[in-house]
Amino acid sequence: MLVTGGVRSGKSTHAERLLAGDVSVDYVAPGPVPTADDADWAARVAAHRSRRPASWTTHETRDLASVLGSATAPVLIDCIGTWLTAVVDAAALWEAPADEVHAVVLGELEPVVAALVAAPVGVVLVTNEVGLGVVPAHRSGRLFRDLLGTVNQRVGAACDEVHLVVAGRVLRLPDPL
Repeated sequence: MLVTGGVRSGKSTHAERLLAGDVSVDYVAPGPVPTADDADWAARVAAHRSRRPASWTTHETRDLASVLGSATAPVLIDCIGTWLTAVVDAAALWEAPADEVHAVVLGELEPVVAALVAAPVGVVLVTNEVGLGVVPAHRSGRLFRDLLGTVNQRVGAACDEVHLVVAGRVLRLPDPL
């Protein structure tokens, strides 16, 4: 299941509630690890950590395919947007030509989608919906928006359900035509 929505829409809380009945969950945080110079990011990560039950296992990795392939408990990945940022950061591609960045990201995404389809357990993925706002003023923002839109489409196509969260309200999106 893919859970998408805007920033602070309630998508992470909704995703966590979907797995609240499971004692054991593999929680994957694929984004950047908080640093001392980014208090806002550290506060976000701390808020997410405080909501998770102690029985859930946290994996801080961008290697989503490995976690999905070895999972024995339901998996919650929060979030695909931070995974994308980590992939582009790791390859130092923010200033590279767009086609080069797309090729690297899609190459990294292929094994993730394959592992998602083959996962032996239930999987809930959280992602940001970035296509509803203004066109970003900076190249890196436009690149991120375009990449995440493509990634979201590929992941969404591999999921049985997609939920859109807006203002804390959840809408199950119909299957594509």
